[in-house]
Amino acid sequence: MSFIWITLLINTLCNVLAAVYSYIVLYTDWAKAHQIQPKIRSTGIFWQRLPLILLNLTLLSGLTAVGLYAGRNFFVIDQLPTVWVFVGQLLFILFCDDFYFYFYHRLMHENKFLLSKIHYLHHRAYQPFPLEYIYVHPLEWMGGYIGPFVAILLLQQTNIYVLWAYVILRNLHEIDIHSGIKSVLMNKVPLIAPTEHHDLHHARLQGNYASMFKIWDWVFGTVMKKQP
Repeated sequence: MSFIWITLLINTLCNVLAAVYSYIVLYTDWAKAHQIQPKIRSTGIFWQRLPLILLNLTLLSGLTAVGLYAGRNFFVIDQLPTVWVFVGQLLFILFCDDFYFYFYHRLMHENKFLLSKIHYLHHRAYQPFPLEYIYVHPLEWMGGYIGPFVAILLLQQTNIYVLWAYVILRNLHEIDIHSGIKSVLMNKVPLIAPTEHHDLHHARLQGNYASMFKIWDWVFGTVMKKQP
């Protein structure tokens, strides 16, 4: 099943990029000049976080391989999609994923048990660095991955190139919004949540629950505004 190996390779390369970016964020003067929060980061935090990050990435790779093999009949792997199919399926998965994630993430904050026993781990990252997007309780990211799988089930036949594009975009966006570095492009794209949107969530431990599309916070009244 070569499409499974390609998917795992794409995910691995994204996380290698996250590791390199984490080094830049934690150890370079450039990052200090462009970080959103003025607090100086502890460079030793990378090694403290690494064991859980590696555990989660290992589990993620294993479950992804098993899930793709079990659901292989839901993917079109022998033909290129048309432009309309590619864009339509990709947007559908992204919107379904983020809509689910908004309520899932909000529940993690509003339910005291889930916040204190599971989600608190991720919020040890008051001022996150890129790889801390996966510094979470294993049960949290497993629950968070329900969204895209529901979207794929609803589509019934998803082109494999759409899945690969989704993996790339979702990973890169998560890496970016956990970087703590001021946005250059994302804050100019309508509806897309820039780094500042999620960084403020980490700083205040509330609001700005959406990940990719800030529209959900607008609609449901959970936008956090930075104090002047």
